[in-house]
Amino acid sequence: MTAAPTNLDNPCNNLALRKASRYLGATYDKALAPVGLRATQFSILQKLSAHGETTITSLADMIAMDRTTMASNLKPLAREGLVTVEPSPTDRRARIVTLTPDGLARMKAALPLWQSVQAQFEERFGAVEAARLRGSLDAVLQTGFAPWAE
Repeated sequence: MTAAPTNLDNPCNNLALRKASRYLGATYDKALAPVGLRATQFSILQKLSAHGETTITSLADMIAMDRTTMASNLKPLAREGLVTVEPSPTDRRARIVTLTPDGLARMKAALPLWQSVQAQFEERFGAVEAARLRGSLDAVLQTGFAPWAE
């Protein structure tokens, strides 16, 4: 039996984005490995550093991630004492995420590694092109899809 032919004239936006994401994500993961963080974990710690304590749902929204995946990503950070996750005192259904002093220290230790790989990417890809890419990717988030809507 022969597989049905695919239309190779229609490139897949999702595949192109995921390939680039895996490539660049692995690059950032490798750069952050000496401090024991992955790129997603660094982003979470950085957002908490910038915004202070917040709910899991708000943090997930900031990073464009569904709440369940965010909760899973927080577990190893909580185990290592980098964040705390506690019930909200005003809404028992909500969980509040707080950056700990150890989490802030780890994020600060990772910052020069992140800055280095960020600079390397912008040097190789071009600073203007990198800014344009970030703008285009931000625009993708405004296309009206609701991937995590219940």
